[in-house]
Amino acid sequence: MNPTIETNPLLDRLPKHLKQFIKPQDYSDYTPINQAVWRYVMRKNVDYLSKVAHHSYLDGLKKTGIEINNIPSMYGMNRILTEIGWAAVAVDGFIPPNAFMEFQAYNVLVIASDIRQLEHIEYTPAPDIIHEGAGHAPIIANPEYAEYLRRFGEIGCKAISSHKDYQMYEAIRLLSILKEAEGTPQADIDQAEKAVEDLQNNMGELSEMAQIRNLHWWTVEYGLIGTVENPKIYGAGLLSSIGESAWCMTDNVTKIPYDISAANQSFDITKLQPQLYVTPTFAHLNLVLEEFANKMALRTGGISSIQKLINSNALGTIELSTGLQISGVFTNVIEAEGKPVYVQTTGKTALSYREKELVGHGILTHSEGFGSPIGKLKGFNLAIEDMSPMDLNAYKIVENETIKLEFEGGIIVEGDIITGSRNLHGEIILISFKNCTVTHGDTILFKPEWGNYDMAIGKKVVSAFSGPADVNSFDLVDSIPKTKTIKAKHSKERDELEELYQQVRTIRETNSHETLLTSIFEKIKANHPNDWLLSVEIAELLKNSNQPQLLQEVLANLENLKTRRPEVAHLISGGLDLIFDKEKC
Repeated sequence: MNPTIETNPLLDRLPKHLKQFIKPQDYSDYTPINQAVWRYVMRKNVDYLSKVAHHSYLDGLKKTGIEINNIPSMYGMNRILTEIGWAAVAVDGFIPPNAFMEFQAYNVLVIASDIRQLEHIEYTPAPDIIHEGAGHAPIIANPEYAEYLRRFGEIGCKAISSHKDYQMYEAIRLLSILKEAEGTPQADIDQAEKAVEDLQNNMGELSEMAQIRNLHWWTVEYGLIGTVENPKIYGAGLLSSIGESAWCMTDNVTKIPYDISAANQSFDITKLQPQLYVTPTFAHLNLVLEEFANKMALRTGGISSIQKLINSNALGTIELSTGLQISGVFTNVIEAEGKPVYVQTTGKTALSYREKELVGHGILTHSEGFGSPIGKLKGFNLAIEDMSPMDLNAYKIVENETIKLEFEGGIIVEGDIITGSRNLHGEIILISFKNCTVTHGDTILFKPEWGNYDMAIGKKVVSAFSGPADVNSFDLVDSIPKTKTIKAKHSKERDELEELYQQVRTIRETNSHETLLTSIFEKIKANHPNDWLLSVEIAELLKNSNQPQLLQEVLANLENLKTRRPEVAHLISGGLDLIFDKEKC
């Protein structure tokens, strides 16, 4: 398959800052060993998860076109997902949380197209196509859950981060890459683990993004549904981990009724989870999500929301009561009596209304920042936004007038009014001045020689959120992760083993050349004594063949491997259980 990116209407509408994360799925990159890993995990999953997963899982495998024997083609999946209103894209490992959630808001499933090594067949901290394709995709065939996922993305991408959140993201991404990469020195892994641990112990107060990532982890990734006494699995992390999906059903894992307290429960991606949350229904997930959203700056506004943006040191937006939106990096807020009376951005800033940039008020106009008073005029019962044209005329807040406006909180704006802009309701949302001076006590906030002054109108801040109001206002195509996933290394030994896996795969698919199994098995014993999965696949082919002696030799070799490599003994037994009656194994 050529490494090109096929598209469809859902992908066409993605903004360019999300498209930057999309990469082609080069199907030829998947090796015979990769295919065998996929097949083993999927056969184990379908066998076990049919008993413990939410019923949507098996239904979803069929609806989304996930096959047991072959790693899915993203483009084949897309054609089927489109029928349920979703699409899928390939990416390189972890992408920033805001971007990941924004994809969900557009009904697009993000799939890390790499696949775990055989050595990590049970679990990998790195996202891979088993986790994303076999974990996330089947459950979104459930309409109620799919809407939760979309809504979660819509709210989550607006969550405000702290400056430490991105450091944590980069640290976790690096750790996941190093742990999954072949032959990484243990010292490098230890160093990366320490970096993650140090950050976890020094995050301070959890940001909105950290909290909503916790909610995402305990639902979308590691969620259980039903009752505490009889839960079923729906979280993708559990659905894609043949080890943890069994572990989580034991009494070793505490089951907790799911509620908003999960937002403050952190997690460690490198370890088995000691507790999991159980939601009674998918509808309950939305109730908790709304409860959390009601606490976000997105809905609360006020001084605390601006302070969150300042602490984030990242591009964000505040929305005033008139609907005017200011997008930039917020660096200062002046407050009086617990309310913001002046806000200031530094650097490129854009003004918008209803997510559409105001003509003439993009980053070229406001290239060095933007500042404006907020609130009512001192001694006036009527806010400027509530004044009718008659009121504005009476107070001389009209074009070509020289005026001095004193706001509650001590902000004074004095200058010549040039013009004003109104919203769809006729409320004035912006007033432009020339020869303008803005002060707060002895502090000069704006001088006439700086040019014309644009004053935002709004008696209060009603919302604040991460990112710009209008995604086209800023060039956001610059946030690709610095680290890259590491591909498996080629060697003569590895290439030979891959060829043996391919030969067995061909025999299974064509039902021919079974006589080659003897020579293949001899090469495994001689040159690849630690490999177990190919011998399991050979045993499967020999079950109904007329080579009982070879079958016994293969089984004996696997028993020997269990003794020599106790860490894979349960994997060998699990593979054989799929082939033979358990009492005979």
